[in-house]
Amino acid sequence: MKALSPVDQLFLWLEKRQQPMHVAGLQLFSFPEDAGPKYVSELAQHMRDYCSPVAPFNQRLTRRLGQYYWTEDKHFDIDHHFRHEALPKPGRIRELLSLVSAEHSNLLDRERPLWEAHLIEGIRGRQFALYTKIHHSVVDGISAMRMGMRALSTDPEERELPPVWAYEPKKRSRSLPSSPVDVASSLARLGAGLSKQAATVPGLAREIYKVSQKAKKDENYVSIFQAPDTVLNQTVTGSRRFAAQSYSLSRLKVIAKAFGCTVNTVVLSMCGHALREYMISQNALPDEPLIAMVPMSLRQDDSAGGNQIGMILANLGTHICDPANRLRVVHDSVQEAKERFSQMSPEEILNFTALTMAPTGLNLLTGLAPKWRAFNVVISNVPGPKEPLYWNGAQLQGMYPVSIVLDRIALNITLTSYQDQLEFGLIACRRTLPSMQRLLDYLEQSIRELEIAAGIK
Repeated sequence: MKALSPVDQLFLWLEKRQQPMHVAGLQLFSFPEDAGPKYVSELAQHMRDYCSPVAPFNQRLTRRLGQYYWTEDKHFDIDHHFRHEALPKPGRIRELLSLVSAEHSNLLDRERPLWEAHLIEGIRGRQFALYTKIHHSVVDGISAMRMGMRALSTDPEERELPPVWAYEPKKRSRSLPSSPVDVASSLARLGAGLSKQAATVPGLAREIYKVSQKAKKDENYVSIFQAPDTVLNQTVTGSRRFAAQSYSLSRLKVIAKAFGCTVNTVVLSMCGHALREYMISQNALPDEPLIAMVPMSLRQDDSAGGNQIGMILANLGTHICDPANRLRVVHDSVQEAKERFSQMSPEEILNFTALTMAPTGLNLLTGLAPKWRAFNVVISNVPGPKEPLYWNGAQLQGMYPVSIVLDRIALNITLTSYQDQLEFGLIACRRTLPSMQRLLDYLEQSIRELEIAAGIK
């Protein structure tokens, strides 16, 4: 029996019916050339044969005196955790995303190990999908993605690969925050090592003063309480809508080179355009720009140790119509944040990030200050594999992250790279943000407008 860490317990405490706390991934595969008519059914039986999972997939929750513990499930039932399903006709991607939306809305059963895997057939074009969800108290988003990647192979001829729950997991890593709940992680870590953190107070106080002064002079500077009140920041329900799309990474690299910025900056500008157009369609565009919380690596070398992560607040330029000018505003706000962190120690970065996230953390835990808002939306980019991957002969065509919606943060945009694609996964409260899938069209529209502004097309 193993006690959960305070951070992992926090994910359980935060969970409510309207706020499920699991992360997930949707993988889309194409059939092998030699696949017969019963290929998916045979694959399902192959997966079901692995009915004795390894940790953490065999661990269930036990609670004693207010403390949660992991203990092995002695009555593990593979049929509860693994589901073989088929889409209704006509089996379009639309039906697949609807199924994922419904499944992601459902809470995991705390009386059993906190995960599910859904093998989905009936998709047009000789394709099938695997949707896997796991509670955030078990793994973080990046660890979940790495687990999924370990179950795949670079060899299209390799067969008899076990499912992800049959692999021995590596040590859990939280080095790269990948979801809005990592705000809570940052706040929890702030309480650890108080003596070391106390030494950062003078430098942190100076930085906070500089931030407050600069915010008064620079209209594009992002301060802690700058995020406006928007439709994104209402109370959410438990119903979810998931939308996903792949975009060409090569196209974004050409745009980034033309404007002299990074691909991440182009992505943020795309999101700014998409959110602007969506809010105009809802008659809900605020005069002030939307602010995104962006987990970003600040590592300047090839070292592996140490925590060099900051939660950057980026101005999305949603108040600006011109795409090139919006991109400049996004770039300037991101560069300013990077330069600020480059002058701070790792401990100061951690404390400054925790302070920045404090309004959201306070609301998540208590709901007492709904108008204290550091950001409107979370946009996270997780690097993925560059080579083609296979699973029992089936080629992986796309992999889409499915993250977490929190109360008053009704939209999460998470993306990952795969070969020459950027895979966007958008998850939102279905009632708070109706017709959210339009954001996918607006993202494509943004790419075209940036290409025209750069003189590429």
